[in-house]
Parts: sequence; C-alpha cells; structure tokens
Amino acid sequence: KNKLSAPHSDVDWQKRCVALEMQLLRFRLQAGKIRELLAEKMQELELRVTESDQRAERAKKQIHVMEEKLKYANVQPSESENSVFRRYQDLTNQVQEKDAVIKRLEVQLEKQILVRAQEAKIIEEKAAKIKDWVTFKLREVSVARIHSLLSRKTRINLNFLTTGGQDQALGSATPRDHSSDELNSRFRSQRLHSSSSSSSSSSSSSAYETKKANLKFGLIRPKDRFPPYPAAGPFTHLIYKNITVPVYTTLKGKATQISSVPLHDDDSGSEDDSGSLASLRTSTLGPERKGSTPGSPRAVKRGVSMSSISSESDYAIPPDAYSLESDYSEPEHKVQRTSSYSCWHDSENGYLLKMGSQVKAWKRRWFILRNGEIFYYKSPSDVIRKPQGQMELNSSCRIARGEGAQTFQLITEKKTFFLTADSPNILEEWIRVLQNIFKVQASSPIAMETTTAKPTVRGWLTKVKHGHSKLVWCSLVSKVFYYYRNQDDKLPLGQLRMREAVVEEVDRSCDSDEDYEAGGRGFLSSHCTLVVHPREQSPTYLLIGTKQEKDTWLYHLTVAAGSSASFKVGTEYEQLVGNLLDVEGDPDSALWRSESLCFCKDGLRSPLTTLPSEALQTEALKLFKSCQLFINVLVESPSIDYHMSLAQNALQVCLTHPELQNEMYCQLIKQTNRRTPHNSSLTQCWQLLAVCVALFLPQQHFLWYLRQYLQRHADPRSEVGKYAVYCQRSVERTLQNGEREAKPSRMEVLSILLRNPYHHSLPFSIPVHFMNITYQVVGFDGSTTVDEFLSTLTQRVGMRKPHLSGFALFTDDPSARDLEHCLQPSVKICDVISKWEQALKELHPGKYEGTRIVRLMYKSRLCFRAQAKGETERERLLLTYQVNDEVHQGHFPVNKELALEVAALMAQVEYGDLDRPAPSCASCSSPQPKTQQILLQALGRFYPKHYKQDCSMDQLRHLSERLATKWSVLRGCSASECVRIYLTVARKWPLFGAKLFHAKPLPLSSVEQSQVWLAVNEDGLCVLDYTMHLLVTYSYQSVITFGGCRDDLMVVVSQTKEQGGGKKSVEKLVFALPKPKSSLLPNPRYSIIYAQTQGIVFSMPKPKV
Repeated sequence: KNKLSAPHSDVDWQKRCVALEMQLLRFRLQAGKIRELLAEKMQELELRVTESDQRAERAKKQIHVMEEKLKYANVQPSESENSVFRRYQDLTNQVQEKDAVIKRLEVQLEKQILVRAQEAKIIEEKAAKIKDWVTFKLREVSVARIHSLLSRKTRINLNFLTTGGQDQALGSATPRDHSSDELNSRFRSQRLHSSSSSSSSSSSSSAYETKKANLKFGLIRPKDRFPPYPAAGPFTHLIYKNITVPVYTTLKGKATQISSVPLHDDDSGSEDDSGSLASLRTSTLGPERKGSTPGSPRAVKRGVSMSSISSESDYAIPPDAYSLESDYSEPEHKVQRTSSYSCWHDSENGYLLKMGSQVKAWKRRWFILRNGEIFYYKSPSDVIRKPQGQMELNSSCRIARGEGAQTFQLITEKKTFFLTADSPNILEEWIRVLQNIFKVQASSPIAMETTTAKPTVRGWLTKVKHGHSKLVWCSLVSKVFYYYRNQDDKLPLGQLRMREAVVEEVDRSCDSDEDYEAGGRGFLSSHCTLVVHPREQSPTYLLIGTKQEKDTWLYHLTVAAGSSASFKVGTEYEQLVGNLLDVEGDPDSALWRSESLCFCKDGLRSPLTTLPSEALQTEALKLFKSCQLFINVLVESPSIDYHMSLAQNALQVCLTHPELQNEMYCQLIKQTNRRTPHNSSLTQCWQLLAVCVALFLPQQHFLWYLRQYLQRHADPRSEVGKYAVYCQRSVERTLQNGEREAKPSRMEVLSILLRNPYHHSLPFSIPVHFMNITYQVVGFDGSTTVDEFLSTLTQRVGMRKPHLSGFALFTDDPSARDLEHCLQPSVKICDVISKWEQALKELHPGKYEGTRIVRLMYKSRLCFRAQAKGETERERLLLTYQVNDEVHQGHFPVNKELALEVAALMAQVEYGDLDRPAPSCASCSSPQPKTQQILLQALGRFYPKHYKQDCSMDQLRHLSERLATKWSVLRGCSASECVRIYLTVARKWPLFGAKLFHAKPLPLSSVEQSQVWLAVNEDGLCVLDYTMHLLVTYSYQSVITFGGCRDDLMVVVSQTKEQGGGKKSVEKLVFALPKPKSSLLPNPRYSIIYAQTQGIVFSMPKPKV
C-alpha cells in the first residue's frame, strides 16, 4: 500500500488549484461573451418581430381595401370562372386545329422536297454536260488565240532582230553582233520570265528599227522620242531631270494620251486600284506565280496582257496594249478588257472551305459574291436552287487573318465565318475584293439610299485610271460621283468624293494617235477629256464624246467640287447664281440687279443653263417661246383652254427631259425678276411657276436660288407676294413627298388660273362617292398622296384607317366600261387625275373634253371575318349598301322571300317609316301615287334584278304591296338597328365577302356544270353551281399556278386521292369569262400574287422560308 500511495502524495495541489481557477476564469469570460451575443440576437429578433407586426397590419389594411373594392365591383366569381373555362376550351381547340394543319403542311413539304430533289438531279446532270462542253470549247478558243498571238509576235520580233543584225553587219562586226545577241536575250527574258530589264542602246539605226517594230506591235515607247541615252551613271538623273514621260491608255484598240506627266508613286494607293496593283506586283515577283506566264491560259483568263508584264519599267503604256479583244466597235455593249488591277468589281466566285456552325468540320462550298452579298452552295450546279446560306456585307464587317497561310475570318454583325482558300493567291484575291467593298461602303454608309436619289447628271463615260480604261455608267448625286458597270446596277463599282476636288479639262492637242479618222470612229477623233483629282487621291480621267456633254459634266462636277467661283465654268447665268451663293444671297448685293438675272424684253438666243446636247439646247429655246405665249396672252374664258394646253405641253417636256428642269426655273425666275408690277403678264408668270413647283424642283444650287428668290418676294399684302408664299409651301411639300410622274391635270391648271391658291392650304378639291349615293368633298394639294387623302377622308366621315377597315379608294375607267381601278397609297392624287384625263383624251379625242371628270369611289376592298370587330356605324352602313348592290346584281344567294325581307330593311334605312294613311273605305285600300312611286324605287334599287325581269305590271304591283307590308312591320326601327339585322343575316352565308365571277367551264375542266360561279375569298377558290351551291373548294395551298389567254382562265390545282395512299393528282381547270371586272383580294398572310385574267385576281400563300 505505501508503494501505491506514494505517487499521489507527490501531486502539487496548489498548482492544480491555480490551473483550475484559470480554466474557471476562461469559462466565465466565454459565458459573458455568449450572453452579449444572445442579447444582440434578441434585439434583432425583437426588431424583426416588430417589422413583421407592421407588415401584417399593412396587409390587413390592403385586404380590407380589396374586400371593399370587391363589394363595390359586384363581381360574380361563378361567371368569371365559366368564361375562363370556355376560353380555355376554345384555345385548346385552336391549338389542336393548328397542330393538325402543321402536320398536314409538313407532309406536303416532305413530298415537295422529294419532287424537287428529283428535278434537281436531272438539272444537275444537264448542267454538268453543258459545263463540260463549254469548258472544252473555251479551252480550244483560248489555246488557238494564244498560239496565234505568240506566233505573230515571234515573227515580228524575229524580223526585227534579222533587220538589226544585217544593219549591224555592214559596220564593225564584233560590237553589233554582241548587241544583237543582247537584244535577243532581252526579248526572250521578257517573253518567258515576264521581267523588265534595261539594256544599253546601240546605234541610231538600231534604235529607229526598234521603235518601228514597237509601233507595228502596238507599243508606244516615249523614251524613243529622245536621243539615245548612255548607261545609268552618277549623273544620269541630272541629264533627264526635266524630261516628262506622257501616260497613254488603250481606247478602242488604239493608244491615247491622257496626261503629259507620269503618275506619282503614291497613285497606286487609290481607292479602287491599290489592292489589285499590290496583288499584281506580288504575283509578278512571287515564286508561286511562275506558272501564270503571259501565254498561259491562266493569264488569258485573268486578262493580263503581255506588255503589262514584259515592259513594266521600260514603257509608259497601259498593260492592256496587247488586249486579246480586238473588236471594240460597240462601246455601249462591250466593255474593254483591262488588266487584272482595273476597277474593283462586286462579282466573285470560287470554292472555299467553310467551317460548320454546329459540327466543327470543314465543308467545301461554292461561294458567289453578288450585289454586296455572299451566297454559298454545295456546288456550282446548285446556283439555280436556294443557297445554303448567305452573308450580308456592310461597313461594319471586317476580315481577320487566321493562323494558317490560307485561312481568314469574315466577321459580320451577326456571326463570324471561318473560311479557307485552296491557295494563298486565291486567299489574297478574296481579301482584296472584300476589302474594296468594305472601303466603298465605309466611305459612303448610305450609298444605297444615295444612289437611288435623283442624279444631277448621268451617262456613259470612259473612266481612265493608271492607264486602264473602262466604259462605265456614271451618275453625279449631290457631291458624290458614282460609276457602275451597267445602267441597272444598284451597287456602284466605286465613287469619288467631289468636295474640294480639282476638276479640269485636259488639252488633247498633243495626242499621239494620228489615225483616229482612219479608224472610222468619230468618237475617238472628237472626244474630250476631263480630269478629276480628289483630295489625297490619285487623278481620274473621264473621256466624253461631245463638246456639249463635256461642258455639262465640267460644270456640274465643278459645282459639286465647290470651285465654280474660281473656275469660270457654265453660262453667264449660272456663274451669277454661283456668285450669289458665294455671298450667301445677300439681299443688298448688286448681283440681284444684274441684267442677266432680270427681265428683258428681248428673247433668248441661247439657253440659260448648260445642256448636254444641241437637241436639248434647241428644245430649251422652244420652251422659252411656249412660256412667252402663256405669259403674254391674257387669260380669258375663250383662251383658258389655250393656256392650259401650253402649260401641260411645256411641263411634259420638262418631265420627259429632266435636264431642262433647271432651265425652266431659270427662265421663269428671269421673267418675273424686276418686272413691271401690277401687270397681267407678271401674274400669269407667277401662276405658271405655282403650277411648276408642285411637279418637280431644280437641282443643286438652283434649288437654293429658288428658295432665296421666293423669300425675297413673299408678301401676303400683294397679289404676287401671295403666289410666292404659296410656292414656298409647295416647295416644302414637294421635298417631303417627292416629285410627280405626270403633267398637271386640267383641273389643277384651271384652279391655279382662276383663283389665287394662297387663300387655301389645300387649293384643290374633289368629291368622293359612297355606295349609299352620298359623297364627301375632300381637299388636297399638288403633292397629296392617296394615303394622306384617305386619312383626311376617314377623319371627316368617322371611319377607321383603310388597313383596319378594309376600305380602299377606287376610280372609274375612262372608257366608261364597268371597270374599277384601286389606287395604291403612295400614288399622288394629281397624278391619278392627270393620267385619267390623258387616257380619256386618247380614247375620245375632243368628245368629252372638259365634260367628264374622274369619279372616286370609297368602298370595301377587303372583307375578312376579323375586320368585323371594331366596326363603326358608318362602316357598317356602307358595307350594307355594298352587299345589297351584290344582291341586286345577283351575286348573293337569296330566295324571293328573303329578297323582299332585305329590300324592306334597306328601304327602312334609306327612306325611314313608310307613310301609309289608314283607308277610310274599301275602295281606298290601294297605295297612293307617291307611296307607289317610292315602293317602285325601292324595288328598283334593292330587289334582285333577275327576279323581276319577266314580271308584268300586275305582278310588280303585287310585289310592291308585299314589300309595303313587310316595310310597315319595321315602323319605328332605327337605321342602325336595320343595318345590324341585315349584316347578321348576310354573314350567315359561309362565302360572305367573297368576290363572285360568272364563268363557263370549258371541256378540259372536270366541272360538269354548264354555268358556274367562281368565288374568291380569304380561304381559297370555290366553284359554285348556277344556284350558288358549293361544288368544290380549292385552298391556296393546293393552287399550283394559274394564268389566262384572252377570255380563258386556267387554274392548275393538286388534289389528294383518298384511295391512292396519299398520292396527289394534278388537275387543270379552264373557264371562259364573259367580260372583264376588277377585284383585288389578298389572303390572310398578306402575301399577294395577282392574276389579272379578265379581271380575276387570286391570292397565293406565302411560301415558308
């Protein structure tokens, strides 16, 4: 025991007590911290409880408010639940119907795809055969041309070398033989390796023979004009410092000088040639282009001439001096072949590898660049089909080179395309063409909108740059000069910014080509040259055929450049207008009082503006005489038709020749400027100007001049000032809505001549007729469109917009036949009236002159079921009258009893309650004469014609009595209630709103009836029998095509055979139509294809894309 208890006695209890106290102290500290944390948490919980109580109180208040609102609203939950359930059932049914339609369309689409695939295989086989044949023939022609060209060149140069060797043999043999060998080796190196080298010249006779051979060969070596020069040495640049080498180009197969000084080194960086020039230099020096020698088919295909490669450093001639195309007799239709670095083009095609968007694998596709867009197909034979995809190019697109030498990225706004070319050369070619397109679009972000504007001057010109000529269609729009490959192209080949550019005429007195006249082309011998040098760009030369055209282009280009003041171009009148523009139209300037700008009693001896041809100059003088006759002959009742004819003919000439529009305004302003006031001639001149400003406006600074002139004379206190104010309003309206298409109508000219248009914001007015034999007079001006006209009309009569109501504006036909013409919203009312009057005059010359006017009718054009919602009272009333007109014509199925019912409804709407006094005796039971007359009128207007054709007088009297009985029942009914009843009854017919046409099936058709009705509505084409019972319905999806010849209409439809396992059969329906009508009805998808065969118009569904 002592041994076991010994260790316990050795424990230091004091230390252990201290340790326990320390632990107790730590526990107390921890407990204190825990209590503090608990206190903080309790406070937070109390705050949260308080906030929860507050929110609960607010929620109770809101619930109380909602309960009060619910009490006031008297909501019946059972009714709302029932309506929601009914709507749910309707939506479910609609979804099921749509699913069924979608499945049916998918089946049809799969079958169509199979049919198209079979047709495509057949077409692809045919295209492959044609391509092989064309390729074989082109290869034969190319090889034959190359061999003939090389053999001809070889013979010429061998003769040249032989002659040179003989001349040299007459003298010292050793040096001349050495020179002959050197020339021979030089020729071979130029022909085989396409490199230029300089060799030392020999004797003067050798140089003369060299020059002679070059001239025979089509080359002009300007260095041969000077004495032979020594080899290059340290002082060579001092000897030839002041010698300038002229620049030539090939024009119609002949060399023509376009500049007496050489082009600068930075000319290669022009807007349309830099990329291609760099690519040519790369192709000339790069080892990968060794196979593309001048005589190879590849060089022939690219149009690279031998001289452009063999004489780059020796000859200042264009590379197309050896053009393979020798026939340039028709420059308007055949563009010259130029070198590979001519103007950039927007047509490129070839194979590229494209990485797929979903499956990241390279796919070989055939790419075509056309009109600023890239389309790609599986193969060239698929270009007749829908493309696999397309890439829209604009100024925001950019190109990034990939990691590989032949890969690049085309980054567009929507996505990035990864493309790989077959070779670095093809890669560079694609990048060059795309960068040129980006450059043009970036320099003109609104190029497409700008080029569609009215050009100041346009025409065919020969554009020359860096010695390469090209016949292009040129157009000057505002201050930008565009040039196109063809007249109908939308995307320009390039453009020149004319602002602050230098425009000059080039003196051609030193032209080196002396045999122009021998060539038989007068254009070559008399053409003029203009040079356009934009800022920070190389110059561009324009070759123009006649002096008049040159003067016109020189003036307008100079004005666009803003340098007309420093360069005295244009006529004296144009120069004075330019000087006024320079002083910003200062009212106190003495230029306003210049004799050339003011009225003069003497006639014009020459036009006031620059015109491009002698014929237009002669026409301008005739125009002045017509204006003088209009101004100087007093407007009176006997001569008012004479003034109208003068104004119409003069303005028609200006519309036919837009070049005369500036001339017309200058003549009118000159005739009114500083003329004796209070003169009838002055007033009539202002009247002619008021008619003119609604048709067209002058261009460039003449529009500014017109505005300044009107501002100077605008004064509501004087008669002339009122015309000036009206002209100001008309100018702004013409700028807003655009120019007119037709000359002014008789109504328009007479309105201006008979009263001052200043007093009316809408100086013209015309009645618009409705189906209920009422009309509404609507005012308009010379620039009012049909859309604006209808907006005013609908506001006055209380109707919806045409696109909501389905109503449209129609005109009658000048031939007085039962024809109607629907007017498009963008057409101008004055143009409609003018064209109608012109057609009437051509059909009946002198017969209806001034007695008939156009009749405008506003009625329903579209009749869809969805348009019934939101109808106004006026719309329902007019629609009722229009439906009753169809009933009256027999185009609506009603029996005799129902016909009397609806006739009574229409009589109640038209006449109100029938006045039938109670008879005092049995003999007075027949209606009174006035009442009988009203009943007969109601029968004539509202009862179907075919029901009363063979009725006798007694039968008509009995019919009128029955009508009176039914009419009397409606006593007290309002017009709106009768209209509602009428439309409710009419809309029960499934084909309500359809356009019916009477037709006769021909033997080719499967329809067995002798007379049928064709009904066109929003669902499709329906064939009805003579009693208007439905025979068959063809949906728009089943209509394959349709067309007509004379009075016959053919419709090709496809029908599914019920017993044929889903196979479709094609059926041809042929009908004979009795007489033409007009009916326009689009289908619900708003994609309209009109077939106007004797007036019938069908609507086809829009295909899925």
